[in-house]
Amino acid sequence: MKVALIGNPNCGKSSLFNHLTGLRQKIGNFPGVTVDKKVGFCKIHKGSDIEVIDLPGTYSIYPNSLDEQVVLEVLSNKNNPDFPDLAVVVADASNLKRNLLLFEQVNDLGIPSILALNMLDVANEVGITINTPKLEKILGVPVLEVNAREGIGLEGLKLTIFKTLTNLKVHVNPEIVGEEYQEIATEIKDKFGLKTKYAAMQFLGQNAKLSFLSTEDVDYLLQKSKEINFDGDKFQADEVIERYKDIDTSLDKVVEVEHEKHDVLTLSQKIDNILIHRVWGYVIFLGILFLIFQSVFSLAGYPMDLIDSGIADLNNFLKDELPQSKLTDLLTDGLIAGIGGVLIFIPQIAFLFAFISVLEESGYMARVVVLMDRVIRRFGLSGKSVVPLISSMACAVPAIMSARTIGNWKDRLITIMVTPLMSCSARLPIYTILIALVVPDQKLFGIFGYQGLALMGLYLLGFFSALLAGWMMKYFLKTSEKSYFVMELPTYKKPRWTQVFYTILEKVKTFVFEAGKVIVAISIVLWVLSSYGPGENFSKVEEHVKQENPTMSTHELERKVASQKLQNSYAGIFGRFIEPAIKPLGYDWKIGIALITSFAAREVFVGTISTIYSIGADDADEATIKSRLKKEKNPDTGLPVFSVATSYSLLIFYAFAMMCMSTIAVVYRETKSWKWPMIQLAYMSVLAYVSALAVYWALS
Repeated sequence: MKVALIGNPNCGKSSLFNHLTGLRQKIGNFPGVTVDKKVGFCKIHKGSDIEVIDLPGTYSIYPNSLDEQVVLEVLSNKNNPDFPDLAVVVADASNLKRNLLLFEQVNDLGIPSILALNMLDVANEVGITINTPKLEKILGVPVLEVNAREGIGLEGLKLTIFKTLTNLKVHVNPEIVGEEYQEIATEIKDKFGLKTKYAAMQFLGQNAKLSFLSTEDVDYLLQKSKEINFDGDKFQADEVIERYKDIDTSLDKVVEVEHEKHDVLTLSQKIDNILIHRVWGYVIFLGILFLIFQSVFSLAGYPMDLIDSGIADLNNFLKDELPQSKLTDLLTDGLIAGIGGVLIFIPQIAFLFAFISVLEESGYMARVVVLMDRVIRRFGLSGKSVVPLISSMACAVPAIMSARTIGNWKDRLITIMVTPLMSCSARLPIYTILIALVVPDQKLFGIFGYQGLALMGLYLLGFFSALLAGWMMKYFLKTSEKSYFVMELPTYKKPRWTQVFYTILEKVKTFVFEAGKVIVAISIVLWVLSSYGPGENFSKVEEHVKQENPTMSTHELERKVASQKLQNSYAGIFGRFIEPAIKPLGYDWKIGIALITSFAAREVFVGTISTIYSIGADDADEATIKSRLKKEKNPDTGLPVFSVATSYSLLIFYAFAMMCMSTIAVVYRETKSWKWPMIQLAYMSVLAYVSALAVYWALS
């Protein structure tokens, strides 16, 4: 049996889903559309299993975006694979009037329903008391009190779901369809086999949004609309007004308001007067940002050094204990060196997502969205672009997918096109390793660490670049439609530390295993390409080096041979082939190879650099990634490869470059065309190259 969780955004629906399903959940797409759906399984009474579907949040069954449209389609189509046997409508008890609108609409579609009252603690805080038994009697459906955040009331909900599923009944309001529509509603209801006349009216008024209807069905419904001069907008307006009158009557009987509490500012509202202030709000936000980025360096530094030296010690141990062979070289210089280039950044990823999770859990992240909305509107972007832009600090792929909530196509396209300019967590390993090489570990005024300021500067650079690019695209696409952004601010809450821990665990697992699969494959291929080469130039390297340097010590000879073999390998030949194009940026052919491999995933850059520079580096003091990169010299100039100019050039290049195959793929999927991802790849590549070139010339 299928049970759908339905509710307004921020009503606690997803928290309830997590408690019901635990780890027994999966994420996919609704059939035919690229909108995420979460499905899980829950054991109810006597061990019976039910399938729980977490539908996207919506305020009514009249959709304004793609994800809201999914709710309408699922609830209107009895043949949809996600059509529920039972709907659990989760309602915010502190704003029951608005939440009951959606409940009544779902119930009148003919779907058996349960009303779960959530956030009763918030309602009590503002002086609202609800008589639940009386409300249950008025609505004619089970009404339960739950605390979705803490998981309180779950057993009662499970038992009620079990009882309702064994005796499915629908308590609909027949008066919601006016007398003038009774005949046409009955005809449509019988033709399509619908449960209620209200469902028939949705077919009549919203057939353009019901993709499962055939062309013949749509033509039939359009013809019926003409026959009775049906006005869908008027029907919707009249229905909502009538429903709110009915809801007001019901709530007058069950809701008591203590005006002494209700009319004073809550603690959350008092805090908001500071945190979303037009001046202090931004000052506080920048301070929090700096704290996060400074922690990425200061707090994560110790475990990073331990991991770095641990990988180095493991490599040295294996080289000493295992017989000298190609297989040993593959294991140490290829596989372990590449993986080490990812594992070293686990502490930084963990700290970053720990802070982000705490901000989300506490309710502050919603305030950040409000603050950013004020800024991006000045650049002509949609207010709804805020969520994708903020989300892309974690990853551009889900951020681009979240742009589906933007109803206007041009606004949605602009958001998709500029979102990858925001610095994601995949760029963090590149940023931190390069910043650690060239930015001194010192503090400005004894408080502000230079490394933390540099990292924050790169993130702000990405944000303002996205705004500027959005403003230019708005001009070229000639979009003038004004959009709005409405968001309900949650109350401030103490973070649930178990949820924070699980978030960190999931993000680290994703970083290690998703990036790890790519890095393992690339490291092995890269080692093979770096260890073998064509013709005599490669096979006779050792012989030529010995002839040219007869007095060289054995140790120096080995290093010279390794260096020459690398240059004459397949990887070296390819690197030198592309070197003329990247040399103006200050990059050598080794960095060029890393640029190419990082198209698979940006974080592969560090793994590739680690693998390339590990080949031939057998000194114990050069075993760690940081020491190898610091000591790498340009053979032509004798200067460090990762000089200040080169390192800053690389930082700017990766701040702008569209080097992520997954992002290109998701842009293609969202726009249903190769045109836009190719334009995006082109403009970001040109921007990255020109900016990096300017930085290198300025600092050289």
